Amino acid sequence: MSGRLDSKVLVVTGGTQGMGLAFARRAAAEGARVVIGARDKDRGEQVAGEIRNAGGNALFVPTDVTVEEEMARLVDTAVSEFGRLDGAFNNAGGGPMGSVRETGSDNWHQSLALNLTSVFYGLKYELPAIIASGGGGAVVNNASVSGVKGDATQAAYNAAKHGVIGLTRSAALDVAGSGVRVNALVTGLIDTPLWQGVVSRDPSAAQRYLSVQPTGRAGTSDEVAALTTFLLGDESAFITGAAIAIDGALTA
Repeated sequence: MSGRLDSKVLVVTGGTQGMGLAFARRAAAEGARVVIGARDKDRGEQVAGEIRNAGGNALFVPTDVTVEEEMARLVDTAVSEFGRLDGAFNNAGGGPMGSVRETGSDNWHQSLALNLTSVFYGLKYELPAIIASGGGGAVVNNASVSGVKGDATQAAYNAAKHGVIGLTRSAALDVAGSGVRVNALVTGLIDTPLWQGVVSRDPSAAQRYLSVQPTGRAGTSDEVAALTTFLLGDESAFITGAAIAIDGALTA
């Protein structure tokens, strides 16, 4: 297989469902060697096996992205198995709803750990490995529209995703002279298992979300994967430190 990501070694977190899964499949189809990190071992091995059966090159490493040692192991495994690291998609995230007044301290810390600290751990170990591999490379962090706009019902998630964009810019400046790039995705309403859960639980809530979506539809994980593939490929060599919207004009 060959394509835009031919021979690149890429790490993806949260790669067993939704946007992470779509990117893992797309990256492998584009010629990358993909190292998937996620908590669900059975599902992870299944996904990696499906990619290999389709002719791609994939490896699964059980990973809790909120644990620094496990993120370090994910990167170390990619390098030890494939000899280098060329890029990463720090995609894992999620968490409970709740306003500032409703959010308990445990949920606050859990949300920051999953959505922000995990990205810090990723960058901390990915960037040195990419630089050491030579030839430049790139990292994409999934920030979401919650990184650029407020939401009274998602206080902790909102704060964490704003932090991801700030962290992305800081990291991009830190490594700008090395040929390594760091960008963030401002993802809007995307049709993922999380969104399908909202639809099945409360169709009226789903309709309310769609009513403020200018395009009138949710985006797809494959559309996000296509943009991520571009940002991790060589064609986007002058794009770094950016927060790039893929949101159907939701933040326009």
